[in-house]
Amino acid sequence: MGQAFGCIQVDQSNVVVREHFGKFDDVLEPGCHCLPWCLGYQVAGSLSLRVQQLDVRCETKTKDNVFVNVVASIQYRAIAEKASDAFYRLSNTRGQIQSYVFDVIRASVPKLNLDAVFEQKNDIAKAVEEELEKAMSTYGFEIVQTLIVDIEPDVQVKRAMNEINAAARLRVAANEKAEAEKILQIKKAEGEAESKYLSGLGIARQRQAIVDGLRDSVLAFSDNVPGTTPKDVMDMVLVTQYFDTMKEIGASSKSSSVFIPHGPGAVRDVATQIREGLLQASSVEKI
Repeated sequence: MGQAFGCIQVDQSNVVVREHFGKFDDVLEPGCHCLPWCLGYQVAGSLSLRVQQLDVRCETKTKDNVFVNVVASIQYRAIAEKASDAFYRLSNTRGQIQSYVFDVIRASVPKLNLDAVFEQKNDIAKAVEEELEKAMSTYGFEIVQTLIVDIEPDVQVKRAMNEINAAARLRVAANEKAEAEKILQIKKAEGEAESKYLSGLGIARQRQAIVDGLRDSVLAFSDNVPGTTPKDVMDMVLVTQYFDTMKEIGASSKSSSVFIPHGPGAVRDVATQIREGLLQASSVEKI
């Protein structure tokens, strides 16, 4: 705003209040205006029409007795058509807005628990905006927007909330880890069971093949060598396997020492014991 030679310049987004001998006369809009001061005209003051912001920090208590600092951001501006009301009717705009914000927040937050305050901050902001709009419009001001930008509990309460959250996450992680270990043990047991089952099938087939081979050998030997009995053939086969076993024990460098009776009589005793075992097994199967 500039003034020279009885003229006045009003900047954009501003208005100037003109008085005549101390009485309100007119609101001057942006541009150049004549101001004959010699005739009793003077400038009472200027008013910005730009949007202004006021951050209000309010301490209050929640329903569960937790003290919190609620920070509300109020965006407001003067209404051009009510510039005279905004200029004359209110001397401390920011203080008036702050008082209304305190009143609404301290009436709303004590009805809610701490978690509900965080969840319903938009509702609190809406309540503040409605109350401010109703009160400030009579003074020539418009409430553009109201935001609850921060909710700060007491430091100890905040630390406790973080510890509760961390404990809950650790509990979930422990459950997931236990479930993974459980699945791993189940899969391992299933794999071992399948391995043992297949190993048993292999051993059974191996023994069946040995029995079939012995039977074929006995039949072939009995047919090709007249006068031999199956008993003679079995004795010879057992003796052959006995010597093969002794050979394997002696050939293995990592084998432990094995002391067993050795000689024709010992071989005969081994054959007799094996034969009797086979006969007993056959008798049990028939029973």
